[in-house]
Amino acid sequence: MSGQLTIGKLAGATGTKVETIRYYEQIGLLPAPARSAANYRTYDAAHLRRLSFIRRARDLGFSIDQVRELMGLADRRDQSCMAVDVIANQHRDAITRKIADLTALASELDALIDSCSRNTVADCRIIEALAPSV
Repeated sequence: MSGQLTIGKLAGATGTKVETIRYYEQIGLLPAPARSAANYRTYDAAHLRRLSFIRRARDLGFSIDQVRELMGLADRRDQSCMAVDVIANQHRDAITRKIADLTALASELDALIDSCSRNTVADCRIIEALAPSV
C-alpha cells in the first residue's frame, strides 16, 4: 500500500465498519491516525496491518481484552510465545465448552421435536416446554 488511506478506504480494505474503526480508536486498540489539512483521519500501512490483526482475532472469537493482550505480545517479538499459547488454549477451551453446551441444547430440542404430536398447538410439547411454570 502506498500513501494514506481515508477511514472509508481502510474500512473497505479490512471489511470493518467505519463505526467499529472509530470504536477501536476510542478504546485504544487502534492508534489515533494523523489528520489531513481538512481534518480527515489518514491511516497508513501500520494501521492497516494492526486493524487486519484485530479483525482476524475478532473473527476467531477472541474478546477485546484478549485482542489487546495479544497485540501487546505481538509488539514484543523477542518474548517467548508461551503467553500467546496460554491465551489461545484458554480460548479454545471456552469454545469446546460452548460446543458441548450447544450439543446438549440440540439434543434437548431434538427430544422436544420427537415428542411433538403434530396435532394442535394446544397439544404441542414444544410450546409446553417453553411456557413458564409459575
